[in-house]
Amino acid sequence: MPLIDPTPVIAKAPVIPVLTIDRAADAAPLARALAAGGLPVIEVTLRTRAALDAVHAIAAEVPECVVGVGTVTRTADIPAALSAGAKYLVSPGTPSALATALADAPVPVVPGCATVSEAMALMDRGFSVLKFFPAEQSGGIAWLKAVAAPLPGIKFCPTGGIDMRNAGAYLALANVISVGGSWSAPKELITAHDFARITALAKKAASLRAAASKP
Repeated sequence: MPLIDPTPVIAKAPVIPVLTIDRAADAAPLARALAAGGLPVIEVTLRTRAALDAVHAIAAEVPECVVGVGTVTRTADIPAALSAGAKYLVSPGTPSALATALADAPVPVVPGCATVSEAMALMDRGFSVLKFFPAEQSGGIAWLKAVAAPLPGIKFCPTGGIDMRNAGAYLALANVISVGGSWSAPKELITAHDFARITALAKKAASLRAAASKP
């Protein structure tokens, strides 16, 4: 099965909210709030027991939102995510067995890397859009600039340590499609059900693409 290019999904918005959802009941209103603010592509991490139920709720109730599953660390996570309704998959890192399983997935995949060797190994498998994680801790903008020339066929979605203060600088890089981050949906606002404030934060994040000046 040929790999599915994730670019059309990942490029829909400059920021992909990375969500850790504790209550499945919060999932649909949270997704609606983010989509209303201009961030229609979201990643629900497999870090809570409610994660898969949250994905199912979003997939079933919020058609304007493209919901993906992140923190895919085991091959068993893949069928579970797909059964819940995931439209794309993201891994924080990609050991060989997981890379093989992800390559066979029937949805777009953004596998994670933190080094040049990892990026090259994934490129050899046919992946062309990678998650750079944890971005700030692994070299950040300087790393992405340094690999642009030797790895011209790879685009990145950096995640980790990115917020409104530095997201624009990442998005200005030619090899960055979008960035991931949790700042547009802080846990305290989700807990308080302050979805209006989340929509306002999403609007600010969605405006970053226009502000970023790509070469």
